[in-house]
Amino acid sequence: MLHARPIRAQVSGLPGFIHDGVLNVCTNPTLPPMTFMKHEGEDQSLPSGVDIDLARALAEYWHVRLEVSSMDFVGLFPSLMAGRCAMVASGVTRLPSRERSFDAVPYLDTAMVVVAPAATGAIATMDDLSGRRVAVQAGTSYAAMIERLNAQLLAQHRMPIEIQQYPTEETVVQQVLLDRDFAFISQDVEIYFRQKQLHGKVHVILRTSDPQYRQFALYIRKDAQDHEALRHAIAVLSANGRINTIARRWSIAPSSATVLSAAPAPVFVWHDFFRALVSASFLRGAAVTLALALASHLTAIVISIPIALRLGGRPGIVRTLLGLYIYVFRAVPTLLQLLFVWNALPQFCPIFREAWFTPFLAAWISLSLNESAYQAEINRSALASVDPGQVAAGKALGMRTGQIYRHVVLPQALRIALPPTLNDFITLLKTTSLASVISLHELLSVAQVEVARSFEFSEYYAAALVYYLLMVLFFITLQKIMEHRLGWAAHGGSVHER
Repeated sequence: MLHARPIRAQVSGLPGFIHDGVLNVCTNPTLPPMTFMKHEGEDQSLPSGVDIDLARALAEYWHVRLEVSSMDFVGLFPSLMAGRCAMVASGVTRLPSRERSFDAVPYLDTAMVVVAPAATGAIATMDDLSGRRVAVQAGTSYAAMIERLNAQLLAQHRMPIEIQQYPTEETVVQQVLLDRDFAFISQDVEIYFRQKQLHGKVHVILRTSDPQYRQFALYIRKDAQDHEALRHAIAVLSANGRINTIARRWSIAPSSATVLSAAPAPVFVWHDFFRALVSASFLRGAAVTLALALASHLTAIVISIPIALRLGGRPGIVRTLLGLYIYVFRAVPTLLQLLFVWNALPQFCPIFREAWFTPFLAAWISLSLNESAYQAEINRSALASVDPGQVAAGKALGMRTGQIYRHVVLPQALRIALPPTLNDFITLLKTTSLASVISLHELLSVAQVEVARSFEFSEYYAAALVYYLLMVLFFITLQKIMEHRLGWAAHGGSVHER
């Protein structure tokens, strides 16, 4: 953490985007050195990096408390629009296309660079990428920039650049390291920072002078007074040398990073693998994954039972609507449902912009509704497989409908529904990994953060793989035990009655 003399805010008061004495910043902590999570064992209450130090400096300037909301890159601006945070600080460049919807205040100069394997020769212009495959991070403006360039190349009767988009920056770099893509596009500060991690395997083959990628900027919602307040604060922090101090701390000046490290990278760092297995962050991530899967599946079962009972009844408007419910949630991709609940729902219902609507709660709602559609079909099939004569026999004995279902139908249906229900739960356990896109720090998200910090793909993904294998193995074993016990109980019960 930087230590500097607090700066007095202007007498005009705080900007309108600060509420209850809190500056809430959205960031994607997978973009070293701008924003990333620290090493295991250090203070991880906040991400680290240039943008976080700058946000902390702004909070000190206004004498407010800083809160950071971590999320996937594609969720940054929807979250800003929805009011979940006051500012986006995540290594985002200043672009006119973004400024049509948001106010931007630049704070650091940069340049867009094209990076390729070390043996690749330099190129003169972006046009020299014609016919090549180039990797970019999804959600960034690089893809749109290449599309505009491709239009010019096609007009010149030249081959377009093939764009490959990947969800995270570290995945982008990995594709070039594996020779799947010719090059990737990034900003110069990241290459300066990552030199030791990249072990001299890549280098910059083009440093562009594109004016649209010359500055990093902070983004806020449109408001003239807030824009001026933020611009003035950045000007003060620049004038007193605070921003330069932050830049030097993270070694993002070219003069501090001119020699690439050529030390060979180890194939697999066993120490980091075993450290990840017992780390608190991986244990927390696994606990969140397990809790989300259990909560979602139990909720889905509660929702699905009355739906399944009604689907087995007489035709009518209710049955038709329930059938439509099942169709919608089975037809729409789970990832889209998660993004809709987290990013789109607050646009319609402002109550979901409040702090109580956490990523865990959003994932719980989305996965419960999605899973209930599949569980309803499982339960309906199980109920339909029970011989109708059982119901008739219960009525002949004078049992009420509730008693018949409780003592006759449901116990038999349970035995039939149990295997597919547990199989569905195992699938749901793995599906929880999608919640990483809405900033839930479950197991896969923890692994991705560690990979972004260290570039040790094999070690941290292998650690996550072990956790998933152990959890799934536990529930497969539990499934076999429950099936055996239910089968034995039914068999033993029938013998006893004879």
